[in-house]
Amino acid sequence: MDRINIENLLGRLSGLRALVIGDLMLDEYLWGRTDRISPEAPVQVVDIVREDLRLGGAGNVINNLVTLGCQVHVASILGEGHDGLLLRRRLEEKRVGIEGLLFDGKRTTSRKTRILASGQQMMRFDRESRTPIDASQEKQLADFVRNCADRFDVILVSDYLKGVLTEGLLQAVIAVGKDKGIPVVIDPKGNDYGKYRGATLLTPNRKETEVASGVSIVDEESLRLAARTLMQRLDLETLMVTRSEEGISIFFHSGQEVHLPTQAREVYDVTGAGDTVLSLVGLGLAGGLPVSEAAALANIGAGIVVGKVGTSTVGVEEIHEALAHHALEFDSKIRLRESLRNLLEIERRRGKTIVFTNGCFDLLHVGHVKYLQQARRLGDILVLGLNSDASIRRLKGTNRPLINEHERAHILAALSCIDYVVLFDEDTPLELIDILRPDILVKGGDYTPETVVGREVVESYGGRVELIDLVDGRSTTNIIERILDRYDQG
Repeated sequence: MDRINIENLLGRLSGLRALVIGDLMLDEYLWGRTDRISPEAPVQVVDIVREDLRLGGAGNVINNLVTLGCQVHVASILGEGHDGLLLRRRLEEKRVGIEGLLFDGKRTTSRKTRILASGQQMMRFDRESRTPIDASQEKQLADFVRNCADRFDVILVSDYLKGVLTEGLLQAVIAVGKDKGIPVVIDPKGNDYGKYRGATLLTPNRKETEVASGVSIVDEESLRLAARTLMQRLDLETLMVTRSEEGISIFFHSGQEVHLPTQAREVYDVTGAGDTVLSLVGLGLAGGLPVSEAAALANIGAGIVVGKVGTSTVGVEEIHEALAHHALEFDSKIRLRESLRNLLEIERRRGKTIVFTNGCFDLLHVGHVKYLQQARRLGDILVLGLNSDASIRRLKGTNRPLINEHERAHILAALSCIDYVVLFDEDTPLELIDILRPDILVKGGDYTPETVVGREVVESYGGRVELIDLVDGRSTTNIIERILDRYDQG
């Protein structure tokens, strides 16, 4: 998993556009306590103390996408009654595009009512229609997708077998995706997967894979057989099987396999975890991640959401925290500027002093280390702005850097005196300083305060510049010259 790629995607989510097609429903939760038996029958009496009504089914996919900050549109059919109007209003409140939403007076909008007490779900009541939509409704939805497909980066299909996703509609949507080059990612249901033929990616769980393939999964070999059977039968390039506590397995048409261990720390409720997987793997593909990295992102999200009760969502900061938790300590220090700005704001509110310095740090030497150690002593958190390879080439010529930016970042992050490393591609760190707003800006003693880039910005909000003496005779250029002199064969 390339954490930097995933963090880069998280910073671009607001620009991604997703269309969700599927069965919308309302998830109602009645929370209560029980400490007595009914005198009317041998059943527990639940005293309701709290009620909660959420978007469910395909609506939980929408919830996930909205929470992550991307642009969302929906295509589906609702009943014309109170619940249908209520669901529509909830979508509008979330600023979801509803041009693809149809209403049918003969349908009942799905509502699932769950009763929970003592931390457990005791019972569920379902009110819904399961009748397939008619040919005219199927055509209306298919036409909407055809006419609007260019507006979307990904199409997410959430099937709960409530009648919206007919085979005709699904095949029309998959065909549009292929024609336009838009990923069509499907969370399937049922035992007849023929209607999903040709999809970009399916995300069944282990039980669904068993049923659809007809292969009982008891070990890794039978899992592989079930997956390959399903892929061949449905003409799939990729299949992603979610395996609960065993993580996620991805199978490619080429024969390659990727197995990701679970990221869950504690499991309280798996409700809606599949919706989270669908949302995140879809956004990963929409944002240009390879399937394996999109699946890794989805795996992290699922690990977070199963630690919550009820159909829940996961936020960008929660994913950032999980990425840091599962990364090596020094790797978690390397940050993108937007996520680092948020982290530093939290630290600043805690009273921490932020120190910033910058440089190329090509061929790390003792002069660098002593300089950075002195800079760290000036405050509580030291942030190092590191020139990218492209900016170094512009500053120092085409023969530099000797060490690429990713290697330099990891070497510097391994130093205990550095708290965060952030790359910048500009010729100067001025823009980065303006974003991060450090309290203290540090440069070497070969500068004067007037020549330090960013001094005016830092001083404008009450910060200051500090100059640190450099170790004489220690520089990357000197090291290169000594190497050339020592090994010169001429």
